[in-house]
Amino acid sequence: MHDTVQRHLRLTLGKDLLIDLEDRVRAEAVKAFEMIRDHSGLDKKRAREAEGQARFRMWEQGFEEVCSSHGGRLLDGGVIPNTELKVFQPFMRLEQGETGIILGLAAMPEPKSIPIKNKSRSAGVSLNYDLSPRLDLDGMGPKVGDVFALLLVSRHRERAGQIEEIAVGIIDSAYESYLFYESLDTFLSGHGDAPAAGPVNPTSPTPSAAPIKVSLKKVVKPFVPPEAPKPEEEDGSAEGD
Repeated sequence: MHDTVQRHLRLTLGKDLLIDLEDRVRAEAVKAFEMIRDHSGLDKKRAREAEGQARFRMWEQGFEEVCSSHGGRLLDGGVIPNTELKVFQPFMRLEQGETGIILGLAAMPEPKSIPIKNKSRSAGVSLNYDLSPRLDLDGMGPKVGDVFALLLVSRHRERAGQIEEIAVGIIDSAYESYLFYESLDTFLSGHGDAPAAGPVNPTSPTPSAAPIKVSLKKVVKPFVPPEAPKPEEEDGSAEGD
């Protein structure tokens, strides 16, 4: 990933926003675990499945509420900007200057693994076409307009109710590998003196971005464990364990 997009991410995803998201994600993971453990009466296997479903729905609601409190807004009509592609998950647009980040939430089976592909995320990564490796026959090169990024969360596989890693990532338009991936701690450490994102003007249109010549970071090969659910998850379905 080139420096321009990396800087764009840090400018748009403010430090306070990310810290609040981390706090909410960790708190909801504990709450989901304790709720199922103390009140479900389910056996171990069913309890684990129910916890995964509840945890992700609680993450989704917390994600939407925190982003809204920091000036983010749901996509108008649930449609990806400049497309007719609809989404069925809470994707929040955060704006800095004349460009924005469409931020989604996804659970990873383990750190650095690609989250389950569904129709909403497939629509989202269409924004990243110009960031993906391809033959540059038109001379335009990668450019920065609205970029689709994910707040990625991996539950701890050995400690119930805990989180192993939270990260920020950008998946290529073919949904095969990461163009950018940093753990949240690393991402926050690079904020430095970057200004926090300003509030969104809900009436401002999504602008067109000018082309910028950049070079791409070497992609990270995805790892999907054998027990991961089948690809092509149905729209709006929860992400259990």
